[in-house]
Amino acid sequence: MNSVDNDVKKLDALWRDYKILNDKNARNQLIEHYAPLVKYVAGRVAIGLPSSVEEGDLIGYGSLGLLDAMERFDLQRGVKFETYAIARIRGAMIDGLRSMDWVPVSVRQRNKAIEEAIRSVENRLGRSATDEEIAAELNMSVEEYNQRILDMSSSTILSFDDLWGNPGDSDGTYRSVELKDEKAADPIDEAEWTLKKEGLAAAIKKLPEREKLVITLYYYEGLTVKEIAQILDVSPSRVSQLHTKAVLRLKGSLSSDEMFE
Repeated sequence: MNSVDNDVKKLDALWRDYKILNDKNARNQLIEHYAPLVKYVAGRVAIGLPSSVEEGDLIGYGSLGLLDAMERFDLQRGVKFETYAIARIRGAMIDGLRSMDWVPVSVRQRNKAIEEAIRSVENRLGRSATDEEIAAELNMSVEEYNQRILDMSSSTILSFDDLWGNPGDSDGTYRSVELKDEKAADPIDEAEWTLKKEGLAAAIKKLPEREKLVITLYYYEGLTVKEIAQILDVSPSRVSQLHTKAVLRLKGSLSSDEMFE
C-alpha cells in the first residue's frame, strides 16, 4: 500500500472518529488538514478587494465557514468534502465582508442603476446589450461607463452569490452538479434548485463571449484572475472588469425571474 492510500485511510478514520465519536482530537486534526483550503479561497476572494480588507480577516471568516462545513458534512452522501467546503468557506467570507458594510450607499445605487439599465435594454432588444447601448441608457459615454465598471470591480463584492436571492446563505452558488442543497431530500426544494441552475445556465449562455469565458474559467474551472488574464492576453484588471460586467448583466437579466428574487 502506497503513502497516498495510507493518507486517505487516515483521513477517513479521522472523519469517522469526529462524526461518530465526536472526537475533539480528530476534529482538530481535520481543521489542520483543511486549513490550506481556507487560505486558497481567501486568495481568490481577495482579488480586486480594497487594500483596507486584510487577508487575515478573510481567513478568519473562512475558518468559521470551514468549521460549519465540517459540522454539516454528511459522510454518507458521497460528495467530496473539498467541493462542499469551498462553497461554504467562500460564502462565509462574503457574508463577513458584507457585515463590515464598507461599500458606500452611492456605490450600491450605481450598481443598481447599471443592473436596471442592462435589464431595460435587453428586454427591449431581446439580446445581450452592448457597452454602447448600456452607456446610452445611462446617459453617459462608453468611456465613463467602462470607468464606472472598473471602479466597481475594485470596490464592491459582486459574485454568483448575489444571484440566489439570499445574501445570508453561505451555501455558495457555483456548486458542482453532484452537490445538492442540504434540503434536496424535499422534492420541492430539489425542483427549485434544478430550475435555478437551469435558469442561470441559460443566462450565462447569452453572455458576450469574453464575459462568458471569464465566468466559466473562474467559477467552473477554478482558475485565478491572473491565469485567466494570461489566457485572454489582457491585464488582471481587465478580467475583473469583464467579471463585474458579467455578474451585473446576469443580475439584470435574472432580476425579473421570481425564482431569483
